[in-house]
Amino acid sequence: MRFDMLDSEMSLDESYLDVDEDELRARLAAYGRGELQAFDVPVDYPDGLLGDVMRLMSAIPYGETRTYGDLAADLGSSAQAVGQACGANPVPIVVPCHRVVAADGLGGFSAEAGTDLKRRLLALEAGESLARFSE
Repeated sequence: MRFDMLDSEMSLDESYLDVDEDELRARLAAYGRGELQAFDVPVDYPDGLLGDVMRLMSAIPYGETRTYGDLAADLGSSAQAVGQACGANPVPIVVPCHRVVAADGLGGFSAEAGTDLKRRLLALEAGESLARFSE
């Protein structure tokens, strides 16, 4: 499914979610307006490291971040493996991979708009004005 988020186009694989597409679109729009902080949507987590990383990402509260190393330590894995799993997240925003950052900065973001969108998402969650991103 493709959708707009903060002036960027994104996609997610809704087959991992137990929610009607119209309801999901409404929730994504509300999140983008700053009106929704948590997605109360059942997620079908895959097996293996990807599912484990997705579960940890889902537990990161709105407005907070964790590092790849934090998640790696929780899983007994490497930060690089966690980063690869974050990049493979099939349901971004719903499972907030944008809340996972590098120890020395922002890190990457697999959405089409890349790290610019990750910055805007983190600014939205921090309650900052998004005007500085508009041009």
